[in-house]
Amino acid sequence: MNGSRAASFTHFELVGFPGLQDYKVLLFIGFFILLLITITANFLILFLVSLDHRLHTPMYFFLCNLSLLDMLMAISIIPKLLAVLSGYETTILVATCFGQMYFIISIGSAENCLVAAMAYDRYVAVVKPLHYNVIINLKKCMVIMTTVWILGFLIPAVSIILASKLPYCASNKIMHCFCDYPAVLSLACADITDHANGAFGLALFVNYVPLLFVLWTYIRIIVSVLKLKTTESRAKAFSMCSSHVTVVLMYYVSASIVYAGMKIDGLSYDGRIFIGGLNYFLMPMVNPMIYSLRNEKMKDAAKRYIHPSVFFTSLPFSLHFNFSLLWGLGF
Repeated sequence: MNGSRAASFTHFELVGFPGLQDYKVLLFIGFFILLLITITANFLILFLVSLDHRLHTPMYFFLCNLSLLDMLMAISIIPKLLAVLSGYETTILVATCFGQMYFIISIGSAENCLVAAMAYDRYVAVVKPLHYNVIINLKKCMVIMTTVWILGFLIPAVSIILASKLPYCASNKIMHCFCDYPAVLSLACADITDHANGAFGLALFVNYVPLLFVLWTYIRIIVSVLKLKTTESRAKAFSMCSSHVTVVLMYYVSASIVYAGMKIDGLSYDGRIFIGGLNYFLMPMVNPMIYSLRNEKMKDAAKRYIHPSVFFTSLPFSLHFNFSLLWGLGF
């Protein structure tokens, strides 16, 4: 029996922001701008990397995948949220709701794995620079990214399938702005203790196993950098990792805040939504800004290619993005 058959209704109703119903217009405008910035910023990274041969390296290959995941995260949540805030459509099919839930969790899991993969790339670049092109070659990068995507989309599958089989008959109102796992699970007419504990444990595993790997790589990086003889060499080595370190800190600090918020009794619905939004709304917008503002090669590429004549001339090529061309003759 699937989720929709077990329920006494076929649709859920997304309430949005329960305590901010009088501010729907402002929220609509804010999230619409957020969506535009997120899509534009991440698309520009894909666009610039596809055009500038200096960016045809493994690090930017991983960055392109991060941008793609960030765009998918925004597209999975915000368009439906805008429909809810505008009053155009506040309901969602039960099956569609679990589909949205699955994609949101899968994309988040894949991003956690990708952050760890990017840490490995920085580790090899700093600790084993002479062997970098041998270790991080095209085949290795494709294996890493395939693993990241497969793990990301396999990890939450069992939890979502089991949750979809629960009977949902108490209420069809989701006190959230999207199909958030805890918010939907709370509507089940059954004991959800095992489901909630299992999902929480899985979430900790997905977040903190990659974090432990990232910490291990950066301990090795720091030890290696401290052995360098000149201050200039140390500064250059640390600058190679600065953008990634910033992203890692933001990911895991925001994730820790989210998990802490889940355990706080008495926190309002809107408070939980905004805490959760640190991961789902802000990170997809902030990531490309961190990598573009802190990266001289990205800045130079933007100066070369972001003006109307080059943009419209090169757009068909960028849309025909081929990763096999991303590596250049050196791969």
